[in-house]
Amino acid sequence: MSELVETLVYTFNELDEPAKERARDWYRRCLPQDDWYEIVFEDFERICDILGVELATRPVRLLGGGTRQKPCIWFSGFSCQGDGACFEGYYFYRKRSVHEIRAYAPTDHGLAAIADDLQRIQKKNFYALEAHIRHRGRYYHEHSMEIDVERVGHVSQSLTSDAEAGVAEALRALARWLYSQRDREYDYQMSKEVVDEALEANGYAFTGSGAVFR
Repeated sequence: MSELVETLVYTFNELDEPAKERARDWYRRCLPQDDWYEIVFEDFERICDILGVELATRPVRLLGGGTRQKPCIWFSGFSCQGDGACFEGYYFYRKRSVHEIRAYAPTDHGLAAIADDLQRIQKKNFYALEAHIRHRGRYYHEHSMEIDVERVGHVSQSLTSDAEAGVAEALRALARWLYSQRDREYDYQMSKEVVDEALEANGYAFTGSGAVFR
C-alpha cells in the first residue's frame, strides 16, 4: 500500500556545522573527475607554446560520436607511488621565450628559471637543439618521459657535453611545475570556501543531517 511521506529539507545555509561538513564531503566525492583541471591544462598549453614545446595530441571520442584532438598530458595522484605529471611532444628553440614567459607569468620564478635554462643551453649550441619527448612505462611523472635531444641544421659540431642533460632537466622541471599547479588547483577546488559557494549556488536540498535530498 502506498503512503505519502513528508521530508523536511534545508538549504545549505540552513544546516548546522556538522551537517554542512557532511554536505561538503558529499560534494567533494562527486566533483567531476575530468573537468576541474582543464583550466590548468589550458594554461600549460599556452606556456608550452611560449617555451617552444609543441604538444603531441591524441583523438578522444565525443558523446555525439565524433572525435577531437586532445594534448598528450597525463598526471596521477595523490600520495601514491609514481605521482606526478608528464607530457609528450617536440621541443625546439623559440625566440623571445625568456621575455614572453615573464610577461605571461611575471610572478612565477619557476617558469622564468626553466626558460633561462633552456636559453642558456641553446646559446651554447647555436640555438640548434631539438628534442622528442615520449612517455614510457605505466606511471605518470617527470622521469617517465623519454627525452631524445639532437642538434639540427647545418652546424657540423656535435652537442656540448651538458646539452642533453640540460634540456632534459628543464623539460622535467616543466612537468614538475605542471603537477604543482594541478595540485594547487585541486586544493582550491576542495577548499571550504569554493565548496560552500557551489553548494549554495546550485540550490541543493539536504536533510537535517546533511544528506543530499536533491
